[in-house]
Amino acid sequence: MDQVTQLTRNHEIALKILRLLHNRLEEARQRFGQRTSDAIKGGDGTSALTIPNLAQFTPWGAWHYTADFAQRSVLFWDALRQRGNEFIERNKAGIKPALHFDYDMVLDARHFERPVNYALLSIRPPEGVVVDVKKRPYLIIDPRAGHGPGIGGFKDDSQVGVALRAGHPVYFVVFSQEPEPGQTLLDVCAAEQQFVRKVRELHSDSPKPAIVGNCQGGWAAMMLASSSPEDTGPILVNGAPMSYWSGAWSESEVPNPMRYAGGILGGTWLSSLAADLGNGKFDGAHLVNNFEYLNPANTFWDKYYNVFANIDTEPARFIEFERWWGSYYLMNREEIEWITRNLFIGNKLWSGEVSGPSGKSFDLRAIRSPIILFASMGDNITPPQQAFNWVADIYSSTEEIKARGQVIVALMHEDVGHLGIFVSGKVAKKEYTQIFNVLETIETLAPGLYGMSIKEGKGADGKTEYEVSLTEHRLEEAVEHFNELRREDEKPFKAVAVVSEFNQRAYELFVQPFVQHASNEMTARLLRDFHPLRLQRWAFSDLNPWVAALRPMADAVRASRQPSSDLEPWRKVEQRGSELISASLDQFRAVRDASIEALFFSIYANLFAMYDPDRLGEHGAGTSAAADPRSLPFVQAALASLRQGGYNEAVARTAFLLAPKGEPLPLSRIETVKQLVDEYADDLPHLPPADWRRIRGEQELIATFEPQQAIQTLPDLLASPEDRNRLLTLLDKLLADRRVLRIPPTPAQEEALRAIRSVLGATTALESQPQKAHAPRVRATAS
Repeated sequence: MDQVTQLTRNHEIALKILRLLHNRLEEARQRFGQRTSDAIKGGDGTSALTIPNLAQFTPWGAWHYTADFAQRSVLFWDALRQRGNEFIERNKAGIKPALHFDYDMVLDARHFERPVNYALLSIRPPEGVVVDVKKRPYLIIDPRAGHGPGIGGFKDDSQVGVALRAGHPVYFVVFSQEPEPGQTLLDVCAAEQQFVRKVRELHSDSPKPAIVGNCQGGWAAMMLASSSPEDTGPILVNGAPMSYWSGAWSESEVPNPMRYAGGILGGTWLSSLAADLGNGKFDGAHLVNNFEYLNPANTFWDKYYNVFANIDTEPARFIEFERWWGSYYLMNREEIEWITRNLFIGNKLWSGEVSGPSGKSFDLRAIRSPIILFASMGDNITPPQQAFNWVADIYSSTEEIKARGQVIVALMHEDVGHLGIFVSGKVAKKEYTQIFNVLETIETLAPGLYGMSIKEGKGADGKTEYEVSLTEHRLEEAVEHFNELRREDEKPFKAVAVVSEFNQRAYELFVQPFVQHASNEMTARLLRDFHPLRLQRWAFSDLNPWVAALRPMADAVRASRQPSSDLEPWRKVEQRGSELISASLDQFRAVRDASIEALFFSIYANLFAMYDPDRLGEHGAGTSAAADPRSLPFVQAALASLRQGGYNEAVARTAFLLAPKGEPLPLSRIETVKQLVDEYADDLPHLPPADWRRIRGEQELIATFEPQQAIQTLPDLLASPEDRNRLLTLLDKLLADRRVLRIPPTPAQEEALRAIRSVLGATTALESQPQKAHAPRVRATAS
């Protein structure tokens, strides 16, 4: 590239960045102005200092408010003292999983051939809950992202609680605070494989266990499923960052600032430095600090003011949450470096560049069980793009998903935040309850990409009811819908990967030997103890003699606390002042994030522009918009087998030809399909679910691209009269079934049924059948 062209491209990039920065700062200014105006005016739209309102501010009210403020201050600081004491006691006794439920140890991986600090727990059902050991067991994997395990069972209304109340056995994967010497992420994956096999052994008469992965436990579940596809059932992945370079895009604000952190910090070398300073162990408090960094208003003000403003009721909930939030776990250097190089920066998991425990590369396309992806539009840590884009990175087209027999279901929440996906009771009652309810039914779906929707309404008895439906989508359309810039904003991350690799190598050559030589267990312990997140807890505890008087003072205040009716106007002023502080911190965050984003693209967009795209590699595998989908390899392979197969292929092809096209599938209809499958099982193929889905996918491609030949060649698949009569008998049974009769056929279904019966030698006259029985919605036979 000549210098003139390079300078022109750099100039264009600079103008785009400046326009983007201006838009973001202007939007932030307007939001700040609106929030300050609202805070001053209050909810009633009037200032607290207008003449009519001033009469409410009496001298006695001022005295009572001053006393109340002082009392709340004492109780607030005592709540922090209690938090500090709990932090110390937990660390002395050994941090336990933050599970609401009792449990029994099933396997302790610290005693495996390759020991790791993981264990498999069996959750005991609470009193009054009956578990059926023959139902599908659930195995829940929590994230190891700085905190300890337990968020999947943090409260009664949780993933664990929902599964138990549905009668399923529940198992939980936990980990201890200290890693075993030398353990790696591949050792952890191998241990989780043994956990799954143990669960299968304990429930040999049950379907394969469903694997539930939360956040980083999501990609752990995907690694497990891809390396042991024969042992795992459906995979539920919640808020899991699978495509780290992806993110939402908006002209007005920075929706996902965390994805720029790796580039601004120079790549993976900083994690290696932190692990070396920790004498070979990476402190999870650094990861938690990254979460705190995202929302300074909540970190430094909102959550504390909420406790202060509601001091008589809030401390118990605050301390309970802090019990988990303030529990920091460690990783080995090898583990954090594997994560940062292969996922955070390299984004290599989906590309087949990472080897599993067996030595073979992880291939997510090897997963044969249905995959359910749950994400939220309100998640600024794992946006939907990070949760979903990996599908486009490993599957070249919708046709490949079908040809491989894969079922992928996506569920989107509108606004809940990252933690809310796992700990919100409302999400557990609605989303997880419905997901668990339809999990068995999802296994009967034809291969493809589906969107799941849950509509809430009131039943005849006034109770809340949910209506679940599934709609099939094309992968190409879904990727375009979620990625406003067609993933062009991800290209500079290719430059990040190159810079990161250079910095990592430079660190290992010139700095790491000195850091490792200077570090030991004592210095590592001091660095961990004086980490800001730990320091703020133990420094404000009974270890500090300056807070020794707080406990008796707080006890005295609680004994003398009395409500006062004239506090309200003063409290409103206080709340407005709090809102101004919160707005100011949010304004700081908006300016900071916009500046970091501009700096990131100024560096890496220009670096990327300096190279030929072929040198850095084009973005991802992605989905290619082929001019003619018929030319795709998987379609060509399917069409080449048009006349090949037997009864199994004929049933799958017939099922698709007679199925309704292009309309949502309500849960009630899918459940009807499952009932029909169970009832007419003798006339249906007897195959493992994964093999059946693959055949269905191939036959769907044939019937989609060659519908006429698909019908005309059915006799080739049913060479024997027995098979032909068997299929016709199955159709007759379905046509006469009352559940099918209730569903009116479409003209296309009637025409397809006539053609099928005609080519198989049956009568083409349908007048003998009741009108509404002419064309069943035979997803049933496809199941």
